[in-house]
Formats: sequence, C-alpha cells, structure tokens
Amino acid sequence: MASGITMVPGIRVGHAQDEGALTGCTVVLCEAGAVGGIDRRGGATSTRQADGLEAWHVVGGVHAVLLTGGSAFGLDAGSGVSRYLEEKGIGYGVGRARVPIVAAAALFDLMVGDGAVRPDAAMGYAACLAATAEMPATGCIGAGMGATVGKTRGLAHAMKGGIGTAARRVGNTDLIVGAIVAVNAFGDVVDPRTGQIIAGARRGAGEPGGYFADSLDVLTDWAERGYPPPPAPPPDNTVIGVVATNGRLSKTEASKVAQMAHDGLARAIRPAHLMFDGDTIFTLATGQVDTHVNVVGAVAAELFAEAIVQGVRAAVGLGGVPAARDVNR
Repeated sequence: MASGITMVPGIRVGHAQDEGALTGCTVVLCEAGAVGGIDRRGGATSTRQADGLEAWHVVGGVHAVLLTGGSAFGLDAGSGVSRYLEEKGIGYGVGRARVPIVAAAALFDLMVGDGAVRPDAAMGYAACLAATAEMPATGCIGAGMGATVGKTRGLAHAMKGGIGTAARRVGNTDLIVGAIVAVNAFGDVVDPRTGQIIAGARRGAGEPGGYFADSLDVLTDWAERGYPPPPAPPPDNTVIGVVATNGRLSKTEASKVAQMAHDGLARAIRPAHLMFDGDTIFTLATGQVDTHVNVVGAVAAELFAEAIVQGVRAAVGLGGVPAARDVNR
C-alpha cells in the first residue's frame, strides 16, 4: 500500500539523478489537476512558474511540482516536465495548444560533486517517466542527491541532506495529508521530540566540545566577532518541498497550509528561514474530501518536520560529506 506523499490519491512521484555529478530532480505529478498554494520564507529562493500558485493569479490549478538541484540552472528541468504533460494532453486549452502548469523550485548543490552538471529538460522528463504511486525512495536520490545541511562553518564541516516523505490519514476520516521535502539547510536538523541535533555543522578534529558545533552557537560567535564573518556565507542553501492532500481547499487556503507547514520546517531545522536559505513550500489539494484549512495545516506542519528527519536519516555519506548514520557519538 502506498505511503509517503503518494498515499494521497492522484499523486505520483518520480526521481532522476546523475550519481556521478551528485545532482538530480524530483517531480510530484497531479495529472488530474490540483489547487495549488505556495509560501516562501527564505531570503534566497529560486523558482519557476510559482506565481500561478498565488491567490491573486488567474491560474486555477497546477499539474506538477518540480523540486530540483542545480540552483537556477536546474530550473531547466521544468521544460522536460512540461513536455511530458503536453504529450499526454494535460494542461489548459489555449487554442490548439495545451499548457500544463509546472511550478518549480531549485536548491543549491553546485559545490558538491560536479557543479558543471545540472538537471536539464531530459532529466525532468526522465523523472516523469519514473513517477509511480508507490512509496517514494528517500535519502540521496532525486533532488536530494547533492543536498547538504549544517553549513554555518562551511561545506568542509557540513553533513549530508536528502529527500524525505511522510503521510497520515487524519483520525477516522477520509482526509489524507502527505509531504515530501528536499533538505538542503544552512542550519542543523534536529529531532523535534528531543531537540537533539541529528545532522549539522561539525567541529573539526581536535576541537573541544562534542561532535556538533551547534549552528546557534556559531551565530552567537558571529555576533561576538562582528558580522559578517570573513568570508560571508553564500546563499547556497534551500529546503524545498510539497504538501499534498485530498482535501478541498481554495487557493488562499492552500497557501495558508504551505505557510503552516513552515512551522514544521522550523521545528526540525535550527536556525531556519535565514537570508542564506531559499525555503519554499508548495501545496497541492486534489479536492475529494471536505475539510478545514486549520486541520490540514496543523497536520502538514507535523508531517513536514517528520519528512525532514526521515530524509536526513535515510541519507548516506557522499562526496566526502558524512551522513547522520555515520555519526558515532
């Protein structure tokens, strides 16, 4: 039985990646169309066709969301998703053409692996061909291939991020909520239940203290030494993800759900939503079940945090960057 975000009927997920270059993309397909929403909290977002999910926009629905590595270059993968959907006759009729709505967000992974290789239209198309309603693979795959976390002390002290997913049927109802997230955070990933760091900025060999430097302590050190530290960190971090539900929501409500899901991001990533982050969350509401925005949003926040933790725990060390499973402390 499907679990993860694909537990939501009508949602399929596909990954494609270049394992040598350590980059990739992940597509979330809703070919029957869904009401879309978006909320952007980081100061370094990189998106494509995202305005169509804003409440003021004339577009009424969305057919896919692309999560991609490669920074702004990787947004080219959206063309492959559009071609796939167009070939299937999916999209808004405009004269003789059909225009699918594909919202996309990119994360920065150019400093891991081969930064000259980025997701392109062919990779986006391949992700669509690979899409299924089965439980999505997690960890170092798709958009999580080159993801890293805990970069307050630079990439040399960072750890591996990845793709995570979670879903839940709400009580004894027909309402289902799911989430998928590519974790590429500037801050540390923590277990919300304990507050303990799972993966984050590491101390160097021989440095006093525990394994983790604790990014909040690093920021305090910046303040004491005078900000910015030399050199200033680049805006090369982004947590991007999707919340999906079979609930019936308006565009405004869908964006509110994305906003509430950011609460889950902040529970599992510390600190979050910095100017160095491009944190962006999309919502897809397929509209089969009557519900209330407060219910969906509250559950979405829990699931988003769960998906972040799951993705980091599923990651493996790559490109010289260790993973949470490598920590022996």
